[in-house]
Amino acid sequence: MTKIKICGLTRQQDIDFVNEAGPDYAGFVFAESRRQVDADQASVLRKRLAGGIQAVGVFVNAPGEQILDICQRGIIDWVQLHGNEDHAYITELRRNTDKPLIKAVSMSRPFDPGELKMLDVDYFLFDQGGGGSGRTFDWSRIPQLGKPFFLAGGLGPDNLTQAVRRVRPFAVDLSSGVETDGVKDREKILEAVRSVRNE
Repeated sequence: MTKIKICGLTRQQDIDFVNEAGPDYAGFVFAESRRQVDADQASVLRKRLAGGIQAVGVFVNAPGEQILDICQRGIIDWVQLHGNEDHAYITELRRNTDKPLIKAVSMSRPFDPGELKMLDVDYFLFDQGGGGSGRTFDWSRIPQLGKPFFLAGGLGPDNLTQAVRRVRPFAVDLSSGVETDGVKDREKILEAVRSVRNE
């Protein structure tokens, strides 16, 4: 069954919505973004998160020490890398943490599938751009890299069923697609999780 991640949580009510809906993952963005939280804010939100939901930290070219500190504080269970992190960066991070690693791939920029295959990560995430863009991409362009992947980019209650059926990702990742006027929307989160669970 396809898993679901709700990303970009910033408010306590966002956590309440997610706890009610029961997705598999909740995402906290530590990179510069309108959804950015710092470690202390994320710690408070994490403590409110229901036990069965795993927390994912989203980073963009962050110092390794920052990621490791947040991991060691028990704030996140997974690490998602959304920048230009290369083989050396990921190898060093892997040496210092056993958290599952997700590497995001922007489908709007050229990439070398051979280089991606060499990265010591557990999952890939395919997105239209830098994350939170609210736009989809041509799913037929997803490369076969031999690892499970998250599908992101412009996903919401209206196209989730199509995405799951056509792409069969390990997980879908939603942010702006479950927002109204820039904030998380309880009804959209509930609907999104229901639609994935029903597939």
